[in-house]
Amino acid sequence: MTIKILSVDDESDMEMLITQRFRRQIRDKVFEFVFASNGTEALEKLEENQDVSLVLSDINMPEMDGLTFLSKLNDRKSPYLKAVMVSAFNDMDNIRTAMNRGAFDFVTKPINFDDLEITITKTVQHIEMLMHSQREHDQLVAIQNDLNIAQDIQQSMLPKRFPPFPHRADFDLHAFLKAAKVVGGDLFDYLLMDDNRLFFIIGDVSDKGVPASLFMAITKAIFKSHFSSKSCGSICEEVGRVNDFLSTDNQSMMFVTAFIGILDLTTGVVEYIDAGHEPPLILRQNNQVEVLKKVGGLALGIDSDFPYTSGTFRLEPGDTLFTYTDGVIDANNRLGERFGLQRVKDILLAETSAARPKQINDTLLHHIQTFIGEAAQFDDITVLTLHYAG
Repeated sequence: MTIKILSVDDESDMEMLITQRFRRQIRDKVFEFVFASNGTEALEKLEENQDVSLVLSDINMPEMDGLTFLSKLNDRKSPYLKAVMVSAFNDMDNIRTAMNRGAFDFVTKPINFDDLEITITKTVQHIEMLMHSQREHDQLVAIQNDLNIAQDIQQSMLPKRFPPFPHRADFDLHAFLKAAKVVGGDLFDYLLMDDNRLFFIIGDVSDKGVPASLFMAITKAIFKSHFSSKSCGSICEEVGRVNDFLSTDNQSMMFVTAFIGILDLTTGVVEYIDAGHEPPLILRQNNQVEVLKKVGGLALGIDSDFPYTSGTFRLEPGDTLFTYTDGVIDANNRLGERFGLQRVKDILLAETSAARPKQINDTLLHHIQTFIGEAAQFDDITVLTLHYAG
């Protein structure tokens, strides 16, 4: 990059001396010089050369002196335009005034051109550092804007209306995702497959941030496509197909733990597949909390041929199913303590069987955030709570 320098001096031989001294840099297009004989002419040159980065200006000049010119220069408010002032060695009062008015550096007359070259080089390096910092700042702003858009897109993919099916009195459902970063890798979803079957899923991608959010979006979209289709097969068949898709050409080696269920709304029976996920809890109507004894399975996206098998359990009218990702129990406070499963059980036990899913989730999130305090949230926190009324 060529640095353009404006030299302002009323001495007639200054242009020749500078051109001779910096002939190599001028030839190699490292420096380009523009010359003016006083402050008034210098302002005109600046209007004609908007890309000037460095001004080398004498202080004592006719028509407009260097100090007045420096004040005019400051009015331009250009962060990359730096001034090096030139004056007699015994003119320290003016040099001090110039520095107070924002000059970057100074050299004294008679000019030592070795010193001048060092000063110009130092000033140019500072200008380049400022430009580099601004470019990095602009890149960070662009990245942040992209992340904000990605966050909006990801959040728009998650269901937001609660209760989701207000016309149904036989069940209630609430879920939330609190990402550790701007975007996260957790997911949840649900849909009515028909009048009597409710599909639901909660999952956790192995990574965090943008890569995990992309994998999360793909996983959620595929599950919704498969389980909303009129030609949907059994839960084992459809999970197998999703797993095959996620495993094929999975060069990122990411995977998804998930708990996938279909609730029969007429009987309360839940057929489910456990893909290496955290064990759900069941708050029974008698105010007992059970940890579901799962049928174990492999996380999605690892082995395309893995034979998933389903298990079943029954929700009685008044029971509530609580599913979560490991960000809930692994939440840490500043002392390094885990929130843990027991705290979750205690919170559920403190609720009555009449507590609605949103109330349970709000209470849990409040307890987690209080527990974490000022510590950083290092993992996504996601919960899906399902109440079966029968």
